[in-house]
Amino acid sequence: MKNVGVICGGFSSEFEISVLSAKNIQQNFPDEFNAYLVYLQKDGWFVDLDGRKVELNPVDFTFNNGTDKIDVAIVFIHGDPGENGKIQAYLEMIDIPYVNSGPLASQLSFDKWYCNKFLEGFGYKVAKSEYLTTAKQNLNADKVIAELGLPIFVKPCDSGSSYGIAKVKEKEQLQKAVDEAFAEGETVILEAFLDGMEVTCGLYRDEDGICALPLTEIVTENDFFDYEAKYQGLSQEITPARIDDNMTTEIQKMSKDIYQLLNLRSVARIDYMIVGNVPFVIEVNTTPGFSNESIVPKMIDAAGISTKEFWTIIMKAELG
Repeated sequence: MKNVGVICGGFSSEFEISVLSAKNIQQNFPDEFNAYLVYLQKDGWFVDLDGRKVELNPVDFTFNNGTDKIDVAIVFIHGDPGENGKIQAYLEMIDIPYVNSGPLASQLSFDKWYCNKFLEGFGYKVAKSEYLTTAKQNLNADKVIAELGLPIFVKPCDSGSSYGIAKVKEKEQLQKAVDEAFAEGETVILEAFLDGMEVTCGLYRDEDGICALPLTEIVTENDFFDYEAKYQGLSQEITPARIDDNMTTEIQKMSKDIYQLLNLRSVARIDYMIVGNVPFVIEVNTTPGFSNESIVPKMIDAAGISTKEFWTIIMKAELG
């Protein structure tokens, strides 16, 4: 019986969200595997053995005084250093198989600016935007507003769970929002506001190819789908989304095409804003939330698949 390590934690503000996702996966994992929580923290790697943390050897992934070994990994760290592909690259170096998207796909999709510009180059619609590479960069608020209009979304390019994101409605708010975004990420994207319906599409692979889950419509009670709306119940997440069959089919096909274009693996989620009758890509998530409050598990339930069945499908498809 193979030992699977569900790697969680990490170095970002999303540590606790990552742990919640990993615990949900571990508790609903296929019976033919031994699933362990593996914590990556600043002070090292640790395996959870019945609530007791024991050290994991990062060179060969052995634990419990060398008597056990992680055979396969699932990286479920939201943010650095998992969602950006660093751990995947490390696992390849030490020859530990994993089921996630690879380092290049993870790094590209994690950076909101580069990913959207990449997709725009292939004809996908994205919001008009500006890119800031340093907090010391001179911000010309008048020029930015002339280009993008108001309101403007200010986002760290390399962060998730809506940390550091602000919706700026007045010129005087822009610099403060940029400073707060740089506190969460190394680069920042300023995006024009898209006035429409927000929907998201979950994806995964089975042995026959790429599969799209039922779409979810996001209706937030806040000004936008921020951390509070995501994790503190201040939003409605309606599955299936209240859109017609043609738009559903279009977005699911578009999502499959993007999944293939980016060479993704395992579970992913692509977020859209439908403006008029045109879907704009907001962002691509290679490590979408998987806690009980997260969207993808609700999509899986709507598709009539149990979480255990879902991960059975993924393990068969990705490990061959």
